[in-house]
Amino acid sequence: MRSGEESPLHAEGVSDALLEMRGIGKSFPGIKALQHVSFSVRSGEVHGLVGENGAGKSTLMKILSGAYQADEGTITLNNERVQRAGPQAMIERGVAVIYQEFAQAPHLTVAENIFMNRPRRTRAGIIDWARMAADAARHMERLGFVVDPRRLIGELSVAQRQMVEIARAISQDARLIVLDEPSAVLGDTELEKLFGTIRSLQRDGVSFIYISHRLKEVFDICQSVTVLRDGQLVASRPIGEWTTDSLIRSMVGREIGDYFPPRQPSFGEEVLRVEGLGRAGVLHDISFSLRAGEILGVCGLAGAGRSELLRAIVGADRLDRGSIWLRGKPTRIDSPRKAISLGIGFAPEDRKTEGLFLDQTVKFNVTISKLKDYLRGFYLDLASEKQSVTEHVRRLGVKAPSIDEPVGNLSGGNQQKCVLAKQINAKCEILLVDEPTRGVDVGAKREIYDLLVELTQAKGLAVLMVSSELPEIMGMCDRILVMREGRITAELQGNSATEEQIMKCATIH
Repeated sequence: MRSGEESPLHAEGVSDALLEMRGIGKSFPGIKALQHVSFSVRSGEVHGLVGENGAGKSTLMKILSGAYQADEGTITLNNERVQRAGPQAMIERGVAVIYQEFAQAPHLTVAENIFMNRPRRTRAGIIDWARMAADAARHMERLGFVVDPRRLIGELSVAQRQMVEIARAISQDARLIVLDEPSAVLGDTELEKLFGTIRSLQRDGVSFIYISHRLKEVFDICQSVTVLRDGQLVASRPIGEWTTDSLIRSMVGREIGDYFPPRQPSFGEEVLRVEGLGRAGVLHDISFSLRAGEILGVCGLAGAGRSELLRAIVGADRLDRGSIWLRGKPTRIDSPRKAISLGIGFAPEDRKTEGLFLDQTVKFNVTISKLKDYLRGFYLDLASEKQSVTEHVRRLGVKAPSIDEPVGNLSGGNQQKCVLAKQINAKCEILLVDEPTRGVDVGAKREIYDLLVELTQAKGLAVLMVSSELPEIMGMCDRILVMREGRITAELQGNSATEEQIMKCATIH
């Protein structure tokens, strides 16, 4: 253990430790992902695991789950040494890991996903569909989240799919549940229900490892916190010995300063106006305007229609009624391609499936939406493309071995920067961003905030931003639109709005 590190084992001793991981090391070609990391979790404890993207959190959890095998170190679970166990063996030992990327089959139902590989059967060995649906409904009800167990997963929202993952873990009678950014797709109401479920399971002796970049949640739900940085243990302490500032310093190794960058907005002309937008069952009579240099926030509970609004504006989803005006002229936008041609960029909520081609390079992802800009007759000007991408990568601080690296190999924060670089490269004048810092660490968050402020103040870019994090909405936005059940219920000024005001407008009819 390095000088300055603190033992992850608590003062009470290890007799009540459900999990002990000692001296864990893991290397990949050219990278030491983990270096002699020790980590423990007590029975009935919620233990926070934090660190920047690339700190080693996911690697450590994949070793715990059996997806990876450690190069060195030991794992003890329930006072029993675990040796080279695979994922199924760890599940049988009571470990359930809910990853940020859902392990689901979209063509199967909720019930089938919850009981995947272990369907309920009758005594005759036939699948008992009715029992399976009833058990799935019971587990979802325990989470306080009602959904028809016979619905296809592919028909659910991202928030609903997350809740199905949690229900599957509960159905396995897990004694240790790893939650990797569980709140990234949940609104405040859903998050409170999740916390209620966690606390209820804690009372039954279930332990949790809670991975999150949202530090407020860490302080709200965790009893202890362990910090990793660059694959090494920095510190592990009871929650009462941490402050937000000390936690951030331990995570990034430096002072962050003010969390949100200072803004001196100077608004230009109206660049976007929507009037009476509607889509049956989703959006109802939506009207607002957006000016050059402005950041306009959109917030509300999950299911309020926030993401659907952005998708409708860029033509990803159809509209039944209403009009869109660009720079004072009525405009029809029937596809994201048309939106890009009109100077409207869109960074979707799910960057991995909708914002990026994970198997393709950084260069490919940054230039694909405006590849014609690099065409010289029938040939692609590779030198010009390389120069442009290199400049965007440098400007946004994308950390990648090269621009020819597959974007799927980058951390979440760097992937999000590539999504934004694609919009900048497309020379968009209006940028719609959905959850711009979802799954992004505190250091990368500040870099994204700085970029958005720079683009609006120096370039006059207009930003329409959806976020589930109310401090982010209040800290970054000049105006705030609150949505509920597909309608705008309030327009607030960003510099004077409070969380209480926003929640009232988002929840009270």
